[in-house]
Amino acid sequence: MSAPDGASELEATIDRYNNAWNAHDVDAIVALHAPGMVFANHTAGETVEGEAVRGHIAQIFENWPDLAFRGRRLYTRDGLVVSEWTATATAADGRKLEWDGVDIFPFRDGLILRKDVYSSAHNPRVLV
Repeated sequence: MSAPDGASELEATIDRYNNAWNAHDVDAIVALHAPGMVFANHTAGETVEGEAVRGHIAQIFENWPDLAFRGRRLYTRDGLVVSEWTATATAADGRKLEWDGVDIFPFRDGLILRKDVYSSAHNPRVLV
């Protein structure tokens, strides 16, 4: 396992990644992806890879302009991170929504090879 893929290094990398998601900073997000990276949202039935990932993420932020994530648990091992999170966003009809999810990230040389997303976005909680 290379040094950038050690558990403590990956924890810092995922912290930067999560901060970039909350800032809606597509450039910073993509900079942490390996070439040919696969983004698979299994709940939504969407999979994109390589250069298409940038546009896919930009579209997520366009669809959900106030999307934010709060970490719940983080598991780091050499070469692998599992992140449990809660997302909030406002739907087009004005309802404030919240849903939980898990991301699974394998790494190589400190870069994300895949982002496998599993969430309850299909059945979000409506916040009052």
